[in-house]
Amino acid sequence: MRPAVARTENSVVIDAPFDLLWDLTNDVANWPDLFSEYAAAEILEQHGDTVRFRLTLHPEPDGKVWSWVSERVMDRENRTVRAHRVETGPFAFMHIHWTYVQTDAGVDMRWAQEFHMKPGAPLDDAGMTERIDRNSKVQMALIKERVEAAARAVAGVAR
Repeated sequence: MRPAVARTENSVVIDAPFDLLWDLTNDVANWPDLFSEYAAAEILEQHGDTVRFRLTLHPEPDGKVWSWVSERVMDRENRTVRAHRVETGPFAFMHIHWTYVQTDAGVDMRWAQEFHMKPGAPLDDAGMTERIDRNSKVQMALIKERVEAAARAVAGVAR
């Protein structure tokens, strides 16, 4: 029997050129400057468009630090990214699909995350769905702000 699948999907339209958005959101080593939740991002291996990396969150109030290894496969031509956790931690599995679609207002960046929590994990599927959904909205708003500021800076330099 297959485990249950929990799913979140969130998107944000970012008023910036696709190439800039792609480059900034796929520069994993600099994610601590793009996302507020990551204390560190360490590249472990990179082969072409596939990168394996370790993400470390900022410590929780009790001092607990969460860290895991993920693998990300970037397909610039099709404007998609597929990622999964290699070290799953409390997850039975975690798969993430990013898409980038050009619109009249900018680039619609969408994250679809599918996962299932292990028995005994700190949160069940419903609790983690709520946490991921809430945090994705926060992180996407921050990415929008930072990428649009970068786009304005690049446009200002180009004048």
